[in-house]
Amino acid sequence: MAAFGQIKPLKITAVEIWQVLGHREAVSGVDQQYQVNPLHIYDELRPRPYAERPNPTASNAPTSALYLRIGTDADAEGLYGPIDKEAAIVVYEQLRPFLMGKDALAQEKLWDQLYRSNRHARRGAYLMAISAVDNTLWDLRGRYFKTPVYRLLGGPTRASVEAYASCLGYSLEPGKAQSRAAALKKEGYRYQKWFLAYGPGDGPEGMRKNVDLVRILREAVGGDTELMFDAYSGWDLGYTLEWAKQVETYRPRWIEEATQAEKIDAYAELRRGTSIPIASGEHIQGRWEVYDYLKAGALSVVQCDPEWCGGASELVKICALASVFDVPVIPHGHSIHAAMHVIASQSPAVCPLAENLVLKMQSYYHFEKNPPAVKDAHLALPEAPGFGIELDDAKVEAREQLRWN
Repeated sequence: MAAFGQIKPLKITAVEIWQVLGHREAVSGVDQQYQVNPLHIYDELRPRPYAERPNPTASNAPTSALYLRIGTDADAEGLYGPIDKEAAIVVYEQLRPFLMGKDALAQEKLWDQLYRSNRHARRGAYLMAISAVDNTLWDLRGRYFKTPVYRLLGGPTRASVEAYASCLGYSLEPGKAQSRAAALKKEGYRYQKWFLAYGPGDGPEGMRKNVDLVRILREAVGGDTELMFDAYSGWDLGYTLEWAKQVETYRPRWIEEATQAEKIDAYAELRRGTSIPIASGEHIQGRWEVYDYLKAGALSVVQCDPEWCGGASELVKICALASVFDVPVIPHGHSIHAAMHVIASQSPAVCPLAENLVLKMQSYYHFEKNPPAVKDAHLALPEAPGFGIELDDAKVEAREQLRWN
């Protein structure tokens, strides 16, 4: 690194997608509970009620992950992942040629240029690709300046980040859901989110099951644990209002993604129609869409994901915007690295919590030496430079640099 006051540009010389392969222990027949899906209004696409097998089977299953590496002419490099394949293809085919020769330290300029470089940049796979590049460049800058990303972003604002238990995959069979909720409470989780399995296509019986789930979970954890619920865009306004009317007495902390993200007016009407807070943001991509929601009074909680919304750079801007409206940002937990560092850089009033997808995160960072680890419902802030991502050679059985043209 150059002496203070003499920092020179870091010219990007490599943008590489690496696939790492290996095996991990997997168990089939349990922890595969489905959630309601927008397609489930169709009889032929709606699954039968889920039940766990009495004798689950274990196996040594093949697994893989994609990581993005960006190198420079000064031997400084960044590494980030896992990233989604659809984003990786766009990074390689569209963004890599543009990035070559650019200054890796010019964060704001690079983000703006990438966003302006394509008419489709404002959402979807293209914005996911910008997110992957942005997060990798933050890792590069952290390594270059020998400090964690949250310090570059303005933190730390706390010693650790509290996480909520996100229960995707856990059985909703009443007895099993109750025991799992009670166990998570004992592990220190003050907040739990459960994923509802039924929607309008399931009729009155599905509604009853969705209401009963709230009741049995409240009975399992008592009044001092917050319970959140996720409908994954599988409901509509009327269905959500009816569910809300029946469960308000159990004080849900929020209902998430009650309907499709484009229906801002429906979210606004829903927020006016129930005392249950309204959350969304996983599929809201970019500060402009967030502003439309906030201006309409449609959200109580913003949940944009730095893997999808434009990276850590954009999530920081979304946090500033949300703070103007006094609405907290609790990022969606597709991954933990970037989200945790952004949260740790913000006021706890702005970013109070992180999402921990309990089952997913047990294997999501399989190839990393020091993956994010939740202890007593908290994530300790890492001191390693950048995001601290380092692959574990003992678990990587093969690696391949991927090219698509």
